[in-house]
Amino acid sequence: MNAHNSDEPVYMIGVVAELTHMHAQTIRLYERLGLITPHRRNKNRLYSENDLERLRRIRRLTQDMGVNLAGVQVILDLLERLDTLQSERDMLHERSRLIEERVRELLAQNGGKFP
Repeated sequence: MNAHNSDEPVYMIGVVAELTHMHAQTIRLYERLGLITPHRRNKNRLYSENDLERLRRIRRLTQDMGVNLAGVQVILDLLERLDTLQSERDMLHERSRLIEERVRELLAQNGGKFP
């Protein structure tokens, strides 16, 4: 069985509207404002699972928390930046672990003395 790629554009706007409980015109407005960027095949908008989750997040922010669309954009940008920084932190942590491991190996090879 193939693993599903959450970035793969598979849903047309009518399906997305139904799955997110949003009107298609609302989704198009979010696209015009740059809050969502669906893939396009010919003239068709195609949305991925990640796009659906982003739309649900927008709905929660606007309807449940009362955030205006300008605030939504700021929040989404900050969340993306946070994800990027966390990925960078994880990569640096792994790099640091590998360096420490190598230093330990060198010390063990040289009787506890750094070469």
